[in-house]
Amino acid sequence: MKQTRDEAVALFKEFNTSESLYTHALSVEAVMRYAARQRGYDPEFWGMVGLLHDIDYEQYPEEHCVKAEEILKERDWPEELIHGVVSHGWGICSTVEPEHEMEKVLYACDELTGLITATVYVRPSKSIMDLGVKSVKKKWKAKGFSAGVDRSIIEKGAALLGMETGELIEMTIEGMKTAAQETGLAGE
Repeated sequence: MKQTRDEAVALFKEFNTSESLYTHALSVEAVMRYAARQRGYDPEFWGMVGLLHDIDYEQYPEEHCVKAEEILKERDWPEELIHGVVSHGWGICSTVEPEHEMEKVLYACDELTGLITATVYVRPSKSIMDLGVKSVKKKWKAKGFSAGVDRSIIEKGAALLGMETGELIEMTIEGMKTAAQETGLAGE
């Protein structure tokens, strides 16, 4: 049986009530879909991996990725999707290393979507539509800005993909633009 995006959304919402976590999931989903199209892969599948990557985070923050695997296995989600979800926590809360290109993209863009979102929030336009790589890099260098975002993970992810951080930032911005309305980043 092949699961649908609607089923992925329903499952995510079954385990999460936080609007900001859902918005983050939508941002990561958008980047994953965008990256899949760029690379010739299935955007539906990649998108669902992005959407579900933090399924266990709200209820089980101390068991992040461990509970995700249990939840998704119990519901008969594909092993490839489960491996992708679990691998995004590599070196943080998981020993599962990103292997497939899809997993590397997820690992690289997860933290970065948070930095980009924070950058958009402080812009006069409050829009991702006019955001450039240079603005994100400037905020990247500001030590106190979005301090919870681990820049070393983003750098490690870019290296896994064989990309410069600027290229990764550009790809992530472009992907996030495709969901600007749904994520509240389209501006005022």
